[in-house]
Order: sequence, then C-alpha cells, then structure tokens
Amino acid sequence: MSGDPYQTYLAELIDARLLIPSGVRGVYGRGGAFEEIIERFDAYVTRAGADRQPERIRFPPLLTRANYSRTDHMETFPNLMGSVHSFTGDDRAHLGLMNRKAAGEDWSEGLPATEVMLTPAACYPLYPTATGTLPAEGRTVDLQSYVFRHEPSDDPARMQIFRMHEYVRLGTPEQALEHRNEWLRRADEMLKAVGLDVKTVVANDPFFGRGGRVMAATQREQELKFELVVPIVSAEKPTAVASSNYHMEHFGHIFEIRTADGAFAHTACVGFGLERIALALFRTHGFNSLRWPSDVRNTLGI
Repeated sequence: MSGDPYQTYLAELIDARLLIPSGVRGVYGRGGAFEEIIERFDAYVTRAGADRQPERIRFPPLLTRANYSRTDHMETFPNLMGSVHSFTGDDRAHLGLMNRKAAGEDWSEGLPATEVMLTPAACYPLYPTATGTLPAEGRTVDLQSYVFRHEPSDDPARMQIFRMHEYVRLGTPEQALEHRNEWLRRADEMLKAVGLDVKTVVANDPFFGRGGRVMAATQREQELKFELVVPIVSAEKPTAVASSNYHMEHFGHIFEIRTADGAFAHTACVGFGLERIALALFRTHGFNSLRWPSDVRNTLGI
C-alpha cells in the first residue's frame, strides 16, 4: 500500500465500492451507498434554504461557448476549462478518422469545437438568463449541477467532475452581502450538525499565472471569498467542502443585469460540494451510515 494518505483513502473508498474507478484520475462512478449520502445531504441543503423561497432551476452541465467567452474564465482559469469538440465531416473525413484510430494515432485531431463548454461552476449558466432589470427584492435561485474542472489528482476530494448545490443571490450590494454572510452562518451550523469539524477561513480562487497571484491577494484582502474547510485526509491541510462568495458587480456588468434603480446588480453565492461532503462524512463516521451517530442520521433522514 502506498504511503501517500490520499492514495490510501482512495483505495479504501474503492475497496468499499463507494467509488468505482474509471481509469482516469479524478473520474469515478459512485456506489449506491455513496449516492444515498449525496441525495440525503442535497435534500438537507434544500430544506435549509426553503425559508428564502428560492426559484429552483436545474441547468445541464453545459454552457454555451458564446456565453463562456463573455466571462473571464479563460483568462483566470485556463488550466481548469473543458471544451466540447465533435465530428462534423463527410464520409471521406470519417474514413480518415477510423484509419487514425486503427493506427493508434490521435484521432481527435481535426474535431472542431462545438457550441458548448463544460460548466466550470453551477452558477455560470444562470447569469446569461438574468440579463435585464431585477425586481426590487432581487432574486434568489437554487441551483444544482455537475461541474467540470480539469485537475487530475489522486486526492479523492479533487474530482474532475462533481456536483455543487448553490444558492445564488442577485440584487443590490446590501442584498448580496447579506446573502453571503447569512449563508456563512447557516453552512457552518449545517456542517456541525452532521458531526463535521468545520472551520471558516478567508480564501481565494486558484487564479492562473503571475497575474493570478495579484488577483488572489486582492480577493483575500477584500474578503470576497470564504471557505468552510474540514479534515478529510489531512488535519494540517483541511479540504474546502463549501464556500460563500461575493462577486460584487462582476457578473452584473458582464451580463447586463441591473437592479431596479438601474445600477449593475451585485451577486453572491453559497456552494456545497456534495461529493466532498460525502467523503468527509464517510471519513468522520465510517463507511456504514447505519452506524453513524443517531443525531447525524436524524439530521440527514437516514
């Protein structure tokens, strides 16, 4: 057995049939017991936000290339993006494709880009649909989707494709900040209620390159992003299982979303990483959920 604690925990999860390997790092099937905890916690998140009467929307894990290009994701996270390409040729091009496959060559050469990208964050597909003027009370939206980030890893918590359950607020600066701060409190209470040793820390997104380091420092200085971290494999390096972010008018400006007084809307979101939370629960309480503490089982309805 490898001495790497991430590989060790991953092997234990695979042996227990909680995760099913695909042959690609960070891409796994989910066993029934794992999926049940995902579903239970997802329902818990829904109950926790019901009092805010959010609009419930579910987008597929795809974003139009045109809308993706309007964001700065390529500039800030080029190493994480996923672009969808497909075959559009004729019979002759198809024969060439098959010949390259048979010869063991790179058959993906020549596949043009489609009109879609893989979604990098559950809230991204929402903003293009919100162009225009918001009601005076703003909007609160409940989203859940698979999202893709190209970062292959042996850390089971660093998957390439995983689910996020988010509550997004669009409105005035005061409405957005209230949402961010309130959900920091709620998320902390929710994670503690299921027995997780959670801490809230100021954080930054993993911006790319030299310019990204400046952006990360600015984000931390302005306290725009907070993460709720839990020990999964390492107590010294706990893993972010949820975050609450204030985007200011960033998306309002890009997608021409305005408040009732004509100003660019501010946005904020809270996101729960469902796979990471399941991994934290299994690590904390064991692989058999029927043996978890009764208060945790009651909270999740197990």
